Formats: sequence, C-alpha cells, structure tokens
Amino acid sequence: MRRRTLSRLTIAAVSLALLAALSPAAGASTPAHHPVPDESAYKRVGYFTQWGVYGRDFQVKDLDTSGTAAKLTHINYAFGNVNADGECFTGNVPGEADAWADYVRPLDAAGSVDGVADTADQPLAGNFNQLRELKAKHPGLKVMISLGGWGWSTHFSDAARTPASRKALVASCLDLYIKGNLPADGARGGAGAAAGLFDGIDIDWEWPGSAGDTDTVYRPEDKRNFTALVREFRTQLDAYAKTRKDRRKHYELTAFVPTAPAKIDAGFEVRKIMRDLDFVNLQGYDFHGSWETTTAQQSALFARNDFSVDQTVRDWLRRGAPARKLVVGMPFYGQGWTGVTGGGDGLGRPATGPAPATWANGSEDYEALKKLADSGRFTVHRDRLNGHAWLFDGTTLWTYDDPRVLWTKSVYVRAKGLGGAMFWSLDGDTPDGELITAVDRGLGHR
Repeated sequence: MRRRTLSRLTIAAVSLALLAALSPAAGASTPAHHPVPDESAYKRVGYFTQWGVYGRDFQVKDLDTSGTAAKLTHINYAFGNVNADGECFTGNVPGEADAWADYVRPLDAAGSVDGVADTADQPLAGNFNQLRELKAKHPGLKVMISLGGWGWSTHFSDAARTPASRKALVASCLDLYIKGNLPADGARGGAGAAAGLFDGIDIDWEWPGSAGDTDTVYRPEDKRNFTALVREFRTQLDAYAKTRKDRRKHYELTAFVPTAPAKIDAGFEVRKIMRDLDFVNLQGYDFHGSWETTTAQQSALFARNDFSVDQTVRDWLRRGAPARKLVVGMPFYGQGWTGVTGGGDGLGRPATGPAPATWANGSEDYEALKKLADSGRFTVHRDRLNGHAWLFDGTTLWTYDDPRVLWTKSVYVRAKGLGGAMFWSLDGDTPDGELITAVDRGLGHR
C-alpha cells in the first residue's frame, strides 16, 4: 500500500513540475504542437468509427479541421468484420458490414479533405478515400484496420482454431485491406482499389478465452490460438512487405487488450504475443458502467481495491509486456446513471438505471458532457489523488475524463516510460479537439 501511495505522490510531483515547464508565461500565446510521427514519438492512437458519419455527422475531414490529425500518429478504423466462414469481408449487410460508408459513398467538395468532390467513376470513395487524402495531407500518419470490436468478435474463436483456418483468415484480411482488393460495387472497388491505404492490422478480439458479447464464441484453447493467430498475421504481413517495391515498409500489428486480470490470464500468453505485436492498446475505461446498480468510476488512474489504469499497466508489466509497447486507452465519453440516491457527491451510491443520453442511454460523448458541466446544473467533482472526475446534479451522475484528467494521465505515461495514448473514440471530442490537445501537450515527445 505504501508503494502505491508513493507512486501517486510521484506522479503528482511530476505533474506539477511538467505543468510549470509547459505552461506559457502570462500573456504569451501557446504554440501548436505538431509531433512528427516516428518511432521516437509517443503513440497517439485514435479510433475512427465507421458509423459516426451518420447520426453524429463526424467525417474524416473533421479530423483535419479540428487539428486532431496533426496530433495523431495512428488512426484505427473501426471495424472490419469476420464472417462465419472465418474470413474478413465487407458488403452492405445491416449490422454486419457497411461498404457504403467504407468506400462507396460519394462526398462533395465541402465534405472532402482535399476540397475536391468525388466523381462517379473513381474506384475509391467514402471514408477510405478520405483517409487516403488525410494521409496525403499529413505524411507519416498511419491508418490501421481494426478487426472485431465488442459486436464483431463473434467468429474469431472459430477462425483461429487450426493452422489452416488461421492462414485463411489472415490471407483474407490482407487481401481485402492491405492489398486493397475490394468487392466491386458499381464503379467502386475492384483489384487494388484501396492498396496503400492501410499500414497494418489492429486485432480487437473481445475476448479470447473469456466471455464478450452475447453471441461471441470463446474456448479455453483461445489463449494459445490467439498467440498462433498473432504469429500468422506477423508472418504474412512480413512476407507481403518483401514483395513490395519499398522493402523497408513495415506493416504494423497491434491489439486491443483487457484490464481484468482474469481476462488477461484466460486469453493472452503475454510474453509470446508481445514479440510479434508492435504495441497493445490497453483498456483504460469501462471499469464500471451503467449496467451496474451502484455508481462508480469508469476510468480512474489509481484506485484502491478496484480496477484502474495503473493496475492495468502493472498487470501487463508483471506478465512480461515491455513498457514501451503499452499504450494507455483513454475515453472520450462517460458512463452515467440516473435515480441516484444517498446524497453526498453521488459516487458509490445506488442508482435505478442508465442515465438518458443522446445515442445510447448510459453512455455520452465528452462534447455533450462538457455542455452539462458548463450548464450550471451539475457540479464537477474531482479525486485529484486518484485521477478521475464526475458530474452530479443530485440525481444523475456521469463519470468521465476531461482535459485535466487526460493531461494527468499523459504525464503518467511519460513518467512510466509507456508507449503512448489511445482514444475511444475520436467523434466524442469537441469540434476544436479539446481532449486530444490536452493529451498532446501532456505527452510531448520522448
């Protein structure tokens, strides 16, 4: 216990020292910090959601106009799906795949990164073409295809069961995304239509060896099969790189991994997978949420006898993960409850259910929570020692990360020598990129 307390005090001291060093003098303007994405920089990995272009109207161009793209090293495109035959696929299948959003949907000049409208005969449109334009405008920015996610991890266990099925899965994913051979959809798609867009694969299998979504299959042997799947991805990515003109090209391989020790031990041979993965994105949120009947923190930096960012980092380090390959997940949304009783600041109190929200009850984007905080109806509470914040109006509570919390977490990443920060998801930030800016200033360069 004393060791953890000293660690918190150390982080607090480092935070204060860095704050003094990084804060501009009174009256001085703060220069924009645009890191050069290279191997010496901290990773700044943001998930871009395929479906965000609809209701939220969050477009790839918004990453440019908000200044976010200049502060990122990686964009993870969420998500690619695996079908019952154990292959990566796309198409227009409600709830399963959305080729329209990915590469078919035309954008006009006002909605395009380069200010040029899509034409009817170009093979690549939609989000994929906009990401290609974004990369052209921000050299060094990498785009990864993220496979699975909570809802689309259904068939991973089946696809990873045998050497033959793993080879087939990986080959199909490389063909579709790395080689860019998209199914034809009118004038869109075709052989090589998306070639050169994706710089690697992010495996978001939730979860090998333990329960995930209701229809997601899992087995005890998933643990060794996940290791073998990672190895197969690494082998085929490296082999493909050797066929390219620029043989120095390295296709990155990453994974999203859990916070719960039981899930780590059930599904991950940590030392083995870390040899083949460039880095892992640690789950740094959803420690608690509106599926529970008592309010609690969802993303605290430290917590006593509870999940926390620090606990997650230490658990992965203890199991053999290199610190430089651990990228800390940070939420751009909050978890909320309503019907909170018991008084006080609302934390640790009984609640009747998920708080009403814009898109799904119990979960709200930071942009909306900021408006609640500024409305005067809610009080902002902070646990400065443990590094988290929440809003409470006497009945409704939202646990979330604001710029002050994310800046402190970024300082923690630096103090611990970790790999960087990951964000779920970019569409939750404000139009001027308030959250990404806080992390960017906190991280600086190695």
